[in-house]
Amino acid sequence: MKRWLTLLSLVVAGEAIFTLPFHVSRFFRATFLDVFGLTNLELGTLGSAYGVVAMASYIFGGGLADRFSARKLLSVSLVATALGGLYLFTIPSYAGLLCLFGAWGLTTILAFWAALIRATREWGGESEQGRAFGLLDGGRGFLAAALASIAVVVFSAFFPDRVMALKMVIALYTASCLSAAVVVWLWVPDTDPPEPDAKEDRDAAKSRLKQVLSLPSVWLVAMIIVCAYCGFKATDDYTLYAVDAYGMTEVQAARLGAVNAWLRPVAAIGAGLLADRLTASRTVGACFVVLVTGFLSFTLSSPDATTTWVLWLNVMITGAAVYALRGVYFAMLEEMAIPAKVTGTAVGVISFVGYTPDIFIPPLAGWLIDRSPGATGHQHFFAVIGGFCLIGLLATWSCQALSQRAKA
Repeated sequence: MKRWLTLLSLVVAGEAIFTLPFHVSRFFRATFLDVFGLTNLELGTLGSAYGVVAMASYIFGGGLADRFSARKLLSVSLVATALGGLYLFTIPSYAGLLCLFGAWGLTTILAFWAALIRATREWGGESEQGRAFGLLDGGRGFLAAALASIAVVVFSAFFPDRVMALKMVIALYTASCLSAAVVVWLWVPDTDPPEPDAKEDRDAAKSRLKQVLSLPSVWLVAMIIVCAYCGFKATDDYTLYAVDAYGMTEVQAARLGAVNAWLRPVAAIGAGLLADRLTASRTVGACFVVLVTGFLSFTLSSPDATTTWVLWLNVMITGAAVYALRGVYFAMLEEMAIPAKVTGTAVGVISFVGYTPDIFIPPLAGWLIDRSPGATGHQHFFAVIGGFCLIGLLATWSCQALSQRAKA
């Protein structure tokens, strides 16, 4: 029971902390732009502010995860992120938003991300990595979908007062973040390592980093995550695309986003179980094939208010593939024989590279959409994402070849 409570805590923490910087603008994008008076490019710049700080945080966070208790690291991060939610509730200026999103890049990553991945890898052991990461992201997806559905109900209750409706959504996500901190503190075991000698610890950290940087598998997994994360960032555009291209109302678009979010637990858990049977790399490769096809369909289709079923179909198919990828790509750490003792450092390096789309995808999407209003700008963006997914497929094949050579 304690083991499952630990995993549940990791699931709750792993999603709650990202609801404020991502979910508010993902599921309620049109309203977020209106209430804060932002252009698409300005919203993308907020994402870049988050991504720049997050990149540095990934590197330093890897070392923290190899040294300190996940319980302490996760709890402090959740509380700090929730404090940012209280500030967002005041509807700050654009300058204030830039500072806030930069701060969230620190609070959601530095002491949090590598600690979460390390704890999950340890929970899964040698034989259940697909299951562990599938359950982590599937559980996160279930929580995201549940919170999104509740948020849509809250939003609808206060709509058309856009400001109050958005404030209530922000309050809901802030409360979830604080609640997650309590859950982690109660149920994640405290496992601080012995206090190391400072010089020995510095030398060990340098040795771990040198070892990680010399592994080709680390760079290939990082490239796979870059491309998969580009696909995930494309889901942020679905609700605005529904409004701009298909004429949906803001409430209808939010419902589309919420329904899509319910695919995540099913896709992630299913992909995790499949990865334990077929290998993680084969599962990842199949997902990239689906994404290349799906984003090509987005690019070539002709949006029309009478054919919203096409939008729903594309959103559901690509969403499922993206969520399946998120559920298994870190399971490749074990398949690619990356040593367990350097997990935190490896996750730091891989994440530093892998999550760079946080920096360049939001402003790129904003620029493309603002440059070509309506459906056209969105379709240009989806074409770019399809290209990244093709690169991800090639990187996955390279991983498989490298793994086969190592076994031979």
